[in-house]
Amino acid sequence: MAAESAAFTPLTLPVLPLDDEVVLPGMVVPLDLSDAEVRAAVEAAQAAARSEPGKPRVLLVPRIDGTHAATGVLGTVEQVGRLADGDPGALIRGRGRVRIGAGTTGPGAALWVEGTRVDETVPDPLPGQVAELVTEYKALATAWLRKRGAWQVVDRVQAIDDVSALADNSGYSPFLTTEQKVELLETTDPVARLKLATQQLRDHLAEQDVAETIAKDVQEGVDKQQREFLLRRQLEAVRKELRELNGERDGEENDDYRARVEAADLPEKVREAALKEVDKLERSSDQSPEGSWIRTWLDTVLEMPWTERTEDAYDIQGAQAVLDAEHAGLEDVKERITEYLAVRKRRGDRGLGVVGGRRGGAVLALVGPPGVGKTSLGESVAHAMGRKFVRVALGGVRDEAEIRGHRRTYVGALPGRIVRAIKEAGSMNPVVLLDEIDKVGSDFRGDPAAALLEVLDPAQNHTFRDHYLEVELDLSDVVFLATANVLEAIPEALLDRMELVRLDGYTEDEKVVIARDHLLPRQLERAGLDADEVTVDEGALRKLAGEYTREAGVRTLERSIARLLRKVAAQHELGERELPFTVTEGDLRALIGRPHHVPESAQDPAERRTAVPGVATGLAVTGAGGDVLYVEASLADPETGAAGLTLTGQLGDVMKESAQIALSFLRSHGAELELPVGDLKDRGAHIHFPAGAVPKDGPSAGVTMTTALASLLSGRLVRTDVAMTGEVSLTGRVLPIGGVKQKLLAAHRAGITTVIIPKRNEPDLDDVPAEVMDKLDVHAVTDVRQVLELALAPATNGARPGVPVAV
Repeated sequence: MAAESAAFTPLTLPVLPLDDEVVLPGMVVPLDLSDAEVRAAVEAAQAAARSEPGKPRVLLVPRIDGTHAATGVLGTVEQVGRLADGDPGALIRGRGRVRIGAGTTGPGAALWVEGTRVDETVPDPLPGQVAELVTEYKALATAWLRKRGAWQVVDRVQAIDDVSALADNSGYSPFLTTEQKVELLETTDPVARLKLATQQLRDHLAEQDVAETIAKDVQEGVDKQQREFLLRRQLEAVRKELRELNGERDGEENDDYRARVEAADLPEKVREAALKEVDKLERSSDQSPEGSWIRTWLDTVLEMPWTERTEDAYDIQGAQAVLDAEHAGLEDVKERITEYLAVRKRRGDRGLGVVGGRRGGAVLALVGPPGVGKTSLGESVAHAMGRKFVRVALGGVRDEAEIRGHRRTYVGALPGRIVRAIKEAGSMNPVVLLDEIDKVGSDFRGDPAAALLEVLDPAQNHTFRDHYLEVELDLSDVVFLATANVLEAIPEALLDRMELVRLDGYTEDEKVVIARDHLLPRQLERAGLDADEVTVDEGALRKLAGEYTREAGVRTLERSIARLLRKVAAQHELGERELPFTVTEGDLRALIGRPHHVPESAQDPAERRTAVPGVATGLAVTGAGGDVLYVEASLADPETGAAGLTLTGQLGDVMKESAQIALSFLRSHGAELELPVGDLKDRGAHIHFPAGAVPKDGPSAGVTMTTALASLLSGRLVRTDVAMTGEVSLTGRVLPIGGVKQKLLAAHRAGITTVIIPKRNEPDLDDVPAEVMDKLDVHAVTDVRQVLELALAPATNGARPGVPVAV
């Protein structure tokens, strides 16, 4: 390493300031003499050189922000002339570093200072580390020069052996900043200066490599985009030619999803989700399957009626008139819809809109037997409210995704039925009928009924999320009507979210009105007949409803009317009957055959089921509504030795237990009831329920079985016009049961005039139509003894108690 010399020759030199520029020793630079300070320094140097041998000398000092550096460079004026642009200039060569001292005087207008030369000698030969540093610098400089194509400079750099000159050669590097060059200038140790220059060159090459890599990647990306753009334009041109060959119009393409999303009237969160998907679509290629999934999702979102709503018709009287005109009876549902509309109207009049993000939707569960008009009632409700109507059939649905939709990752994914219903309706507040909700099943694919919990919860459905859409959907303004035949088949949690409305069936008078006003006109049209060609009088309709059909609804009645009109039309075409024609009650047998359901009271007394002891008439509720149920009892011959109780008729456990309770009650209270119960110890009792192929269960046949056994033991007949229902206890108490309205309607249809019910079911009589109550003699009892007094006829014709009865 070289040490600086202790003895220096003092110099007196004019200062040539360089603004934001640095000249290092060994560099040759042209300077513009049009600058006053540069010209003054050169002229002063020339004036001093006249009295001294050698070339004019100046001190090149960097000046940064008006401050001169502490170290300058001794420069000699090699030549004075003109620059390439024609301006006067001087060519100056840097000779060595000078430490600047105090100012002094001299000729000319320049600033003169005293300075001391800096000794920059390096020992010879070079130490090993310094030699390696020289080799590394030359290699880096050569690599940089070759990248710039400066091949002629490479040899000159390789020829420099002096460490100080090699380090100062970095002054020509255009990538160095003024601060970096000043640092090189002020580093007087040549080896340290060469290390600094090497590090600066190494950093620049590293940055250049990164920049070149980035530029290469960018260029490759640009080339790929340009190639893809060209291929897409070619593909569009090919498609256009194909459309023209196929005779198709070259309409506007709807592939610009971004424009469609921005133009659509979407909620803010839905818009954000859609724009994210558009970004993904623009980044994906046409060959990617994700592109087709995103397009299908965007199409679904854009087709949803996010802001479409129908205004409710707040004509309450008009809505009630529509419901009355389209459906006879069903007063509970009509009242509920009228209440809903009245409340909505009052809230609208008082400016009460959305509360807590929720609107005033409704969820009603219409439960009743088939054919009572549950499904058609949905259309009438939508008509009365002025809303769109859509029906969702849930019968047999076993996949949870049918309700909530599939995840988009699945092949063939679709939104759930609720979302599809909203899209089909074209409105966010339609009337949605969830038909046959009790027929929903469950298996390994999930429980659809559980997926309906959020849909039908008024406190949650304003933020319903479909698995396919994955955006919030407001269902709080939708009127949901769910229909079911069997209440027990609906899960308790789901039923808790709905308002239950029971449709227990029609009375005979209501059936006649429905047949006259709705069924007959519809079937006349289907049969190709006019109303003035065939008329059916009220007596014929009543007989069709009472004797040819026996159901809670009117489907079988409509089929009977259709069969009747088809027969008349066929006879007319065959020339056997002239039109117009009026169908009377007496014409029915000739046209459609004999009645199928003759009331017990209308049959010959000897042919009635209750014509022998041991047969009682009960009332039951089935999936098809209320029905009449006969109970037959008999005692086995004592010689057979078959004691105990035998039950037949495909009975459930509850009904079997009711039979055991009835038998136990008669055994323990036989003496009190004056019944020969001693025979029950040695002779087996047999209770049978006809229609053995139909499963039966429930406790409400308890009093009927007790009455049948009491009739058998006493030999007294059960009155033909009496039917009964109620659960019996071991003490003889008659306990309440369900389905009173349906059972009384069934008794009325069957021609029963006297009905026995539990005392605690008396409030349920308020639901029974007045015209049915007028024709029934209803007795509310608390004890089975009262039942026996009302139901058993006095003993006649010497009937012997305990004698087996063949039934």
